[in-house]
This record gives sequence, C-alpha cells and structure tokens, in this order.
Amino acid sequence: MNRNTKISALLLAAGLATAGSLAFAKANENDAVTDLAKAKISLSQAITAAEAHATGKAAKAELESERGALHYEVEVVTADAKVFDVKVDAADGKVLSSQLDKTDQGNDKDDS
Repeated sequence: MNRNTKISALLLAAGLATAGSLAFAKANENDAVTDLAKAKISLSQAITAAEAHATGKAAKAELESERGALHYEVEVVTADAKVFDVKVDAADGKVLSSQLDKTDQGNDKDDS
C-alpha cells in the first residue's frame, strides 16, 4: 500500500512538472507571436538592410526583444568569410549596430 502511494505521488509530480513546462512553452510562444505582430518591418526587410550594411549574405536572423524594444539580430557573412552581427530596428529598418563576431570566425559548424 505504501509503495502504491509513493508511485502515485511520483506520477502526480511528473504530471504537474510536465504541465508546468507546457504552460511555460505556450507563454513563450505567445510572446513571440505578439512581438512579431508589433514589428513594423518584416524579417526579409531586416535581412536586406543588414546585408547592404555589411556587404554580405545573411546566415541567421531572429527577432529579439530587449527592454521592450524590438530589433532583428542578423548574422552576415562577407565574401572574405568575416561574420558580422548586425542589429536592425524592427520599427524603422535602420541599422542600430554592427560588430565583427570574433567567436564565429572560421567556424563552419551549425549552431542548431
């Protein structure tokens, strides 16, 4: 009897943990959808701006929210294999910053 109670409690705890994780994932998904709806320019437009600024091809891009402000982070690879992290304002498409990404230099591995 005591063993069955322990197994039931363990299953209940596992179920609650799983439900909590799913609720957290759903909340994050909703935040991403909300952020995307707030962006005034598209991902494609942000990539175009970043590629023009760094004179290269985008390898990776994502929408980020920092202190309530939305921007796109675009990783651009130049013809001479330099990698730049370009931040593009999601409201107006202006390049906010561009930095040489020293950690990605000569790295052919995919991060995903």
